[in-house]
Amino acid sequence: MQYPGKITSVEQLEDLLSTPTPAAIDAMRRIKGDILILGIAGKMGPTLGRMVVRASDQANVKRRVIGVSRFSNPADGSRLNEHGIETIKADLLDPDQLKQLPEAPNIIYMAARKFGSTGDEPLTWAMNAVLPGMVAQRYANSRIAAFSTGNVYPLVPVTSGGCAETDPVGPVGEYAMSCLGRERAFEYYSKQHNVPVSIMRLNYACELRYGVLVDMAQKVLTGEPIDLAMGSFNTIWQGDANAMSIASLADAASPAFIINIAGPETLSVRTVCEQFGELFSRKPNFTGAERPDALLSNGHLAHRKYGSPTVPPSVMIPWIAAWLTSGGPTLNKPTHFETRDGKY
Repeated sequence: MQYPGKITSVEQLEDLLSTPTPAAIDAMRRIKGDILILGIAGKMGPTLGRMVVRASDQANVKRRVIGVSRFSNPADGSRLNEHGIETIKADLLDPDQLKQLPEAPNIIYMAARKFGSTGDEPLTWAMNAVLPGMVAQRYANSRIAAFSTGNVYPLVPVTSGGCAETDPVGPVGEYAMSCLGRERAFEYYSKQHNVPVSIMRLNYACELRYGVLVDMAQKVLTGEPIDLAMGSFNTIWQGDANAMSIASLADAASPAFIINIAGPETLSVRTVCEQFGELFSRKPNFTGAERPDALLSNGHLAHRKYGSPTVPPSVMIPWIAAWLTSGGPTLNKPTHFETRDGKY
């Protein structure tokens, strides 16, 4: 892939994030019918929706792509409309509103709650564990690709290469437990009603406006202390995460198909921050020391099935540095990558 030297506008960034891979195009060719994206207004949803439209066009498949969200900011819906995505404003937790949504043979489920979970655990469980069961029953005749998280895994040795899909889960904290509840709800209805389901365990999608690399870059820029206890991590370019997630829809099955979406590298927090330090001419302010374990996922199955990530961290890091130093906007949504107790 030919990379631009840097990314200079939100328009250029979102075009890159929504550029489909061959695997995404192939999936859109194999899948028939409309696609309904539930919870489209989050960090990934808008560019994932655009990729679905672009991949369908390149596959010469005509379909409706419909995005559902509460759309607390009406401009979010308008931007999606401009890119060929129909929008519906709805509160998915309201049974009547969920029932009124249109039928669709394909569902991409993105609705979730993470930050703010501590202190309002009931809402977190409702969003992450109750709603999936409601959706699986409402769309029992559809194919479903459901986002989950690598947080369902336990902390593992840094030298392990990360948890694979066949490894036992071990969620730490109520947020992670509620996400495992989401998976179990989809797995249950997949078996009970033969609903084809894919479950994507995502471990740190990143672009230039948010993500674990952006968090580290901002800490280096401001001199904020960088806790080294969670000393290793995975990350993947959001465009690649979009493409792999879309591709997994074609592999939905009963029992549910589970796949990790993560970059191939086990990255060092210290090393990455030092790289940002060189780019910013600033010395990182480290605290603590690296623990021998971390939250890590093994994404090799997705890479074998859908292709290796197209944008590696070695490209993302200078892109992010240039973006931040030029005043590029951020979403102001920290990942809290350093959290080890599962409290978000």
